[in-house]
Amino acid sequence: MELLGGACGRRGRKLDRRPSLNVYDRAMRSKPDLAAFILAGGQSVRMGTDKAFIELEGRTLLARALELARSITDNVRIVGQQGKYCSFAPTIEDIFPRCGPLAGIHAALRASQKDLNLILAVDVPFLCSRLLQYIIERAQSALATVTVPCTAKGFQPLCAVYRCGFADTAEQALRGGRYKIDALFASVQTEVIREEELQSAGFSNGLFRNLNTPRDLDAARH
Repeated sequence: MELLGGACGRRGRKLDRRPSLNVYDRAMRSKPDLAAFILAGGQSVRMGTDKAFIELEGRTLLARALELARSITDNVRIVGQQGKYCSFAPTIEDIFPRCGPLAGIHAALRASQKDLNLILAVDVPFLCSRLLQYIIERAQSALATVTVPCTAKGFQPLCAVYRCGFADTAEQALRGGRYKIDALFASVQTEVIREEELQSAGFSNGLFRNLNTPRDLDAARH
């Protein structure tokens, strides 16, 4: 497993991992063995309303997330309540209800028939397809169970690619009452995309900004 310095450990050597746009094009044309899941089933306690249906620039956060995911693959599903989301895309529910995002990842991987699974949170509206393609390309070339970006604020586990084998690790943690996703990365082979790599490839940390509160939403709108 390779980890970063600071919040994310350290790699032993520095590699230029920046793929060209041609690499992105080849990866997408090859139709990778990939599914995408939007985690939309959070409690939204701090926001005070269901974040999936909050509008930003004329579109709901759910619509933005679905459009982004569908730019990568046709195999897109929502993780959340069937009655609330099934009219927008095929929807699956948590097997371990009210256990946070880790339960959503677990449910997605248990439902998936694909080896690689892109997990996205509905409340991260500034992601772009080029960033997702970058992460997917790394996941395709790595043997890791998890391929995850890491910024100065730490891991970004809700914009990451997971192989189906992570479901067993997640289930063991959920049954033990352990819900922190990052803590599980030490127990599986993890490919970390460092902040320096992301910046060299033209991706700013602001892409990972999420909307948790009305104040966050107001800042995003202005």
